[in-house]
Amino acid sequence: MLCPVNAEVKQPNTEVPQGTFLRDHKKKINYRVFDGKVKYVFLRNEGRIDNTRSNGDERMKFMSLPDGGIGWQKFNKIFVSSKEIAKGSNGTIVLEGIYEDRPVAVKRLVRTHHDVASNEIQILLASDRHKNIVRYYGVEYSQDFIYLALERCICSLDDLIQVHSDSSNNSAFPGDPASTDDYKIKLDSVRVMMQDVNLWRADGYPSPWLLRLMRDVVSGLNHLHDLGIIHRDIKPQNVLITKNRLFRAHLSDMGISRCLAEDNLPWDIMPPQSLLLKKIVMLEVRLLCCGTLGWRAPELLHHGGRQTLAMDLFSLGCVLFFCITRGRHPFGENLERDYNIAHNKMDLSLVEFIPEAYDLLCCLLNQDHKLRPKASEVLHHPTFWNSKMRLSFLRDVSDKVEFETRAHNSDLLNALANVAQLAFDGKWDDKIEIEVMADLRKRRTYDGSSVRDLLRAVRNQFSHHMEARKEVKEILGPFPDGLDAYFAKRFPGLLIASYRAVSQIYKEEECFREYFK
Repeated sequence: MLCPVNAEVKQPNTEVPQGTFLRDHKKKINYRVFDGKVKYVFLRNEGRIDNTRSNGDERMKFMSLPDGGIGWQKFNKIFVSSKEIAKGSNGTIVLEGIYEDRPVAVKRLVRTHHDVASNEIQILLASDRHKNIVRYYGVEYSQDFIYLALERCICSLDDLIQVHSDSSNNSAFPGDPASTDDYKIKLDSVRVMMQDVNLWRADGYPSPWLLRLMRDVVSGLNHLHDLGIIHRDIKPQNVLITKNRLFRAHLSDMGISRCLAEDNLPWDIMPPQSLLLKKIVMLEVRLLCCGTLGWRAPELLHHGGRQTLAMDLFSLGCVLFFCITRGRHPFGENLERDYNIAHNKMDLSLVEFIPEAYDLLCCLLNQDHKLRPKASEVLHHPTFWNSKMRLSFLRDVSDKVEFETRAHNSDLLNALANVAQLAFDGKWDDKIEIEVMADLRKRRTYDGSSVRDLLRAVRNQFSHHMEARKEVKEILGPFPDGLDAYFAKRFPGLLIASYRAVSQIYKEEECFREYFK
């Protein structure tokens, strides 16, 4: 019978700075600082099984584990199985485990990489209260390894896209581990679990389900950036999916993340848990070549490139493209990506049919890191708006144009006229059914060459949808999704053209503030 393995934990050196603080779950955390850097952060070993406890209790605990405890080891509070979930670099693997009767993923790192482990723990301690950051539970040590107990997820974003894509060659990492039998078995289990999930609509647009996961990624990144933390390794394999009441995406793998200079952090507006970062100096893993091949920003591929929050936004653009296009990459196949990124050889043709996504990706993948949007701005981009918000925005734009016209001010209308070609080509009323135009003309006349009148038509159908005749409602479809799809199909550039115009002039106006903040 397999005997439990009790990990040997180093005793703290009382000659170096150390202390204790409380987590939100009331567990005490010990930390020690050497030369201004945290070397170890670990849970106080309260509640672990005492050496005097009977061997019978130990055996009962093991027998209650899956497979009767065969293949399992115990390191104080963490039970670790031999079943591998994922593999990382430098000998890191992820195994199934149990922590305080909770199923967890156990990340096992080689002990010689304790700096990476300490860095990841510090980042998680500061950030993991957020719903889109993977949860950290505890850490234990053995003679050779460090074991991190993390939130258990069902698959990665890469796995999810793989099982729903048309091709088996689209993996973010096609040579490792997609070619292995174990990985194929894993994908089969994910496929069964996700068989009723639709990631893309029939017209190729990402489904609301996928858009929610994509927005989760942005939300998690925005939280890290609010704390002054650069993730430095955003890629599909580092986005994990959980399923409780809803499916949710979480950022993970913070081993090479780093904190910006302490003086640059907005300590006065940060939540209490992030003040840990002020009390202790973050361990900085200063790798010249951080991140993963094919997912790094161009400034990292040029010697001397500065590491900023914007590097994560470039990687985010690649990940969002990967989601929308069923696993493709904006910079080509695996081996050519770094070269293409460095030389700005980008192909976004696969997303041109979605103007909002095309606009967002062009901004995120800008070679100039200063021109990329912030994560908070990405969160509010029209790419993630639902039908009601899209129609509400066009209604408010129309109302603003009408107000300007009465006030003999034409700033917004002129801005819209300059981009009218994006909104429609020719006369817009030629693309509207006769019955719908007849319903519209009951209230006013329309000029088919005017973008102002097109906006008014959308506004009036949105505001007076319930008053429309039955045959008109059948043409327009269910409210609001059908109405949004009706106008988006005929005038795909109208929303983004209006958004660009408003963002240039009235971004801070009260009537538009909800769309930008």
